[in-house]
Amino acid sequence: MRLNCITPPYILSRLLDSDNQAIREAALNTLLTTARLRGQRDVRGPMAAAVATPGDGRRTIFDCKHGTYLPRARIARSEGDEPVSDAPVNRAYDGFGATKDFYHDVLQRNSIDDRGMQLLGYVHRGTRYNNAFWDGQEMVFGDGDGQVFTDFTGSLDVIAHELAHGVTEHTAGLEYHNQSGALNESLSDVAGSMVKQWSLKQTADQADWLIGAEVFTPDIDADALRSMKAPGTAFDNKLFGKDPQPDHMDRYVDLPDTDEGDYGGVHINSGIPNKAFYLVASGIGGNSWEAPGHIWYESLKASTVDTQFQDFADTTFAKAGELYGVGGPEQEAVRAAWDGVGITLTPPKNPRGR
Repeated sequence: MRLNCITPPYILSRLLDSDNQAIREAALNTLLTTARLRGQRDVRGPMAAAVATPGDGRRTIFDCKHGTYLPRARIARSEGDEPVSDAPVNRAYDGFGATKDFYHDVLQRNSIDDRGMQLLGYVHRGTRYNNAFWDGQEMVFGDGDGQVFTDFTGSLDVIAHELAHGVTEHTAGLEYHNQSGALNESLSDVAGSMVKQWSLKQTADQADWLIGAEVFTPDIDADALRSMKAPGTAFDNKLFGKDPQPDHMDRYVDLPDTDEGDYGGVHINSGIPNKAFYLVASGIGGNSWEAPGHIWYESLKASTVDTQFQDFADTTFAKAGELYGVGGPEQEAVRAAWDGVGITLTPPKNPRGR
């Protein structure tokens, strides 16, 4: 089972050095819990599996009541129900709805798998759990420790980011390590930003391009988990250091393909294709979910499990030409964007070998 988590392991690891014992304990518990979940083949059990059937993206939100065994969670709100008194339940429900509507209205996709997959969410998982994750069938939210992290349902782009991992699973199935894994993470950030901008009706130049701006408490000096506009600038503080994301291939970070190495830096090197998408959206202008979003989505569908940065860049250029005309402003914006992050497009091969 592949667990896709929103909180980068390098942040949690740095928190282990905090002078605050409560912060250290919460970070350690989150790291250990996440590692343990990755070792399990199934975190859902029969209860969730019973409702994980096609249903036009019907939403069901469960309340874990701070437990960790998902089958014991109780349904808190189902599709069509009125809002409840629990704010995280409502935020998860609404975030699922915004993401589902985005895929339907903008990309003509029927839920995560394009076959009406139900959207299952679990809130209040564990105690002081500093993460949210997609496990292949549902999304699970922690409440945060209240000192560094807040409730993870508070950020729409985090919700859309995690659900987008499901879209990637059901399309290209990008392997979660090294460049294909960083591309996997980047595509989720792209989706998260587009859903947020679409919901707020923001153009590319009006958007903040931040991922998870709401996940930190007001006491933490940090803008967000990541910045797509300026990778490497989302945070810089004593508690967990400086944002390590590169914005150019010259600064690509080689890390071990291990859990401790973030599987080759998937949350770190995603800054490079993130910056490329921002440059395309700002270069074309207008709404990111229009030409830029369609180019990226069609390129995702044309990708394979081991697609690398260069492969994806070449595909986006080809798709821009197919969708909007060879040599048009959209295609030239794609070329300029990848050049801006240090990736030179591969010239197309002459079919006659000339």
